[in-house]
Amino acid sequence: MTLFEWLLETILIGLLAATLFHAFRLERAIGALKRDRAELEATIRQFLASTSEAEAGLEKLREAANGAARPLARQIEEARPLVEDLRLLIAHAEKIADRLDQKIREGRLASADPLPVVAPAEDEKTPRPRSQAERELLKALRMVR
Repeated sequence: MTLFEWLLETILIGLLAATLFHAFRLERAIGALKRDRAELEATIRQFLASTSEAEAGLEKLREAANGAARPLARQIEEARPLVEDLRLLIAHAEKIADRLDQKIREGRLASADPLPVVAPAEDEKTPRPRSQAERELLKALRMVR
């Protein structure tokens, strides 16, 4: 064997060792990918099952919402005529309140006419006790002046 052949075989052995080393690493990586692929497939199956359940839940929710909306829509339709009646009643009540307010003002103006002051009689020099109504009337008359 010549030196050249010996050197060539040594290089080939080195390359073969490097190839074996990389093949071993590649085999381990492929095994990990296979395990990960199985886990990924299981995860995808779980995801699909969850998605199906969510879609079924959404469909039930839509049905429940539609079921609840129908009676509500019916009640709204039944209430629409009542709204107009209430608006009419409010308008009449406002007119009556305005008239009542006007009458109260007229009554106050009429009661603002000065009352004749009666001098106490000679025998009434001591003030007698007054009732609550008399005190309120005197107070109102003082406020008008």
